[in-house]
Amino acid sequence: MRPVSYNVKVKKLENDISMAEMPDGHTGQGFFATKLDDVIGLARKNSIWPLPFATSCCGIEFMGTMAAHYDLGRFGSERLAFTPRQCDLLMVMGTIAKKMGPVVKQVYLQMAEPRWVMAVGACASSGGIFDTYSVLQGIDQVVPVDVYVPGCPPRPEAILDGLIRIQDLVGKESLRRRNGDQYKALLESYGIQ
Repeated sequence: MRPVSYNVKVKKLENDISMAEMPDGHTGQGFFATKLDDVIGLARKNSIWPLPFATSCCGIEFMGTMAAHYDLGRFGSERLAFTPRQCDLLMVMGTIAKKMGPVVKQVYLQMAEPRWVMAVGACASSGGIFDTYSVLQGIDQVVPVDVYVPGCPPRPEAILDGLIRIQDLVGKESLRRRNGDQYKALLESYGIQ
């Protein structure tokens, strides 16, 4: 028989736990005051609900990202929802045919504001190796994209990096950005009112 060894090393977790960073503000005895934008940004960035829209091999890599080894839940994205009305991050993964373009746009429109989009992989970002008449050459032709994740297919580390970049964007976004003329012009360029 083979001897069995157990991991008996006790590790203190106090130094290994990372806390959400405190926004800038004024601290006194029994109170803390800061800007509303910072508090809402902190809450939003640490509670992103992704909607995976996977059509090809990038979806398999995303499944690996959700598994125990990489664990997307550590980044505040534990709850995947497959209904657009409950999500705020659309993750498009894989080849999108031109016939699927209106479906991607419809899913995007069903999401409540504020919403963000991440194009995962070469096919969703630029059509990938499929330079054909039937494949959409990037989903940014139908919806505005916030973060592009390169790779064919991208490794789980790249998908996690894309999520961290989305979190940075969400945390720093002003509450008034979505009401600005520049954002409205961006949506109008996609035919969205």
